[in-house]
Amino acid sequence: MSKMWNEKVESMSRDEIFAVQSENLRQTVKRVYENVPFYRAKMDKEGVLPGDIKDAADIVKLPYTYKQDLRDTYPFGLFAVPMDEVVRIHASSGTTGKQTVVGYTRKDLDTWSEIVARCLTMAGANKSSVVQVSYGYGLFTGGLGAHSGAEKVGATVVPTSTGNTARQVTVMQDFGTTVLCCTPSYALFIAETIEQMGIDKNALKLKTGIFGAEPWTEPMRAEIERRLGISAHDIYGLSEVMGPGVSMDCEYKNGLHIWEDHFLPEIINPETGEQMGDKENGELVFSCITKEALPLLRYRTHDVSSLDRSTCACGRSHARMAKPSGRTDDMLIIRGVNVFPSQIESVLLDVGDTSPHYMIYVDRKDNLDIMEVQIEVSDSVFSDKVRTLEDLGGKIRSRLDSVLGISAKVRLVEPGTIPRSEGKAKRVIDKRVL
Repeated sequence: MSKMWNEKVESMSRDEIFAVQSENLRQTVKRVYENVPFYRAKMDKEGVLPGDIKDAADIVKLPYTYKQDLRDTYPFGLFAVPMDEVVRIHASSGTTGKQTVVGYTRKDLDTWSEIVARCLTMAGANKSSVVQVSYGYGLFTGGLGAHSGAEKVGATVVPTSTGNTARQVTVMQDFGTTVLCCTPSYALFIAETIEQMGIDKNALKLKTGIFGAEPWTEPMRAEIERRLGISAHDIYGLSEVMGPGVSMDCEYKNGLHIWEDHFLPEIINPETGEQMGDKENGELVFSCITKEALPLLRYRTHDVSSLDRSTCACGRSHARMAKPSGRTDDMLIIRGVNVFPSQIESVLLDVGDTSPHYMIYVDRKDNLDIMEVQIEVSDSVFSDKVRTLEDLGGKIRSRLDSVLGISAKVRLVEPGTIPRSEGKAKRVIDKRVL
């Protein structure tokens, strides 16, 4: 059995977890009804009052929250506290380029640090660890989320952020990094760089990796573990729910433990919205039952997963979610960044000189995600000089980079090249094995 950061909480009985969830849910529902007009209106429409929520089982009486709701109330319309109590803001990209904004009170940041500390301890980290955080810092929640949890554990934190991979490896050597936090694809790129630099991985002090922010498979985990000589753990989170640390897998790697004292998970049928049973695949839904600034209720993640509430061999009793097997919407995750086809479409419409026909090809080469956008251009542009096409391609590439936050290859094709559809157009071909 692995060491726990907060053994009393992490090994509570199911009855104790239900009691804690019920109390936290009652308080949160009352608070959002009183302080968030959006939720009060939704609950009034459904004929639900805070007093109707007696325990965690009554969660089904509450309406769902969608990502679009955050956009419609942009930027701070869903906050349940005054802005003078919000001490940090993060944001993630949305379908139109407008970000979904999340806020944190001081208590929220303490909670976030606590759950990430649980995750790090689960992976074997302690105050003797040197934790290299190679997630991006800034509005993205990954870097600062992992950073604060590592500090909570008492580890030495090395905030390298992303990029300059050869330097990352040098830092890893010189500073004696024992825990690496980054996306799984970047972990493999780091492994390649180590090999290219002629460094023996066994000469490094690296023991553990905590990887998230993008989908990855068990074969990819095995490859990372083999090439870096570490134990690789999957960490899960969404900016809207908290950030990284909502759940993570332990040494048994048989599902990701959800910290149920802070998040109430459900699996629902994405078509009907009805709850599904344990170990049944459906859409993962979270209610934030202790957050102060942005306590979302029944937030639909669009991630396809299942729940297992049996006690794990590690001794932790909190429900485990299966590694997400896909999404119920059309969002792509490219190198840890959320990308929507509609974002690309909006860029093409703004730039002009292209037809409304395009295709997005996603693949993984050398363990990094790549994206190519094929776009039909108008007859007049295609028959013009090569320089005109090059200029247009460069303009589109620059705009996509600005809107998406990642680079994409742009290929302009002649009219009539992109397949037509009489039904729902297929815009994305994802060749990655996820």
